[in-house]
Amino acid sequence: MLDVKETLQKAEERMEMAAMFLDDELSRIRAGRANVAILDGIRVESYGSRVPLNQVATVNCPDARTIAIKPWDRKQIKDIEKAIMASDVGITPENNGEVIRLQIPQPTEERRRDLVKQCNKIAEKAKVEVRNVRSDVKDRLKKAIKDGLSEDNEKDAELELQKLHDKYIKRLDDLIEAKNKEIMTV
Repeated sequence: MLDVKETLQKAEERMEMAAMFLDDELSRIRAGRANVAILDGIRVESYGSRVPLNQVATVNCPDARTIAIKPWDRKQIKDIEKAIMASDVGITPENNGEVIRLQIPQPTEERRRDLVKQCNKIAEKAKVEVRNVRSDVKDRLKKAIKDGLSEDNEKDAELELQKLHDKYIKRLDDLIEAKNKEIMTV
């Protein structure tokens, strides 16, 4: 027979994963303010293997419009610049022989709107995942009635599931609203 508590707990874990996915994806979207997370996907050729940028250099934000990258080995400056140029970051690096600087440009109004649309698409993916979890668990609960679960227990579980669903949809909405506000703020 189906363990209702365990099923709801697994559903909550999957919904939490969707929220974490959204939070992670939104942190990589550049909103006009310097954020080292936009460099997370960059891999640098280092001594014959490709490694994440943060494993060959120190990456920080000295101010709101600049990202500074200080390689641990000066010989790797060219490799780091090449990796940044090949990525989809869209910023041309400048170096002084010791530090690579990325100047984050102020996005135009049109670019901001495009970023908001991009964020909303990502948020919709996360919402669809939360809805799919709810649908899967509902189906499991319906089948469990045939296996001996009482209808009262099934209804209670469905109510609990709906509360979880609403909680996570609200959380996703809050995340996307905060990111859209950050993007649209000049």
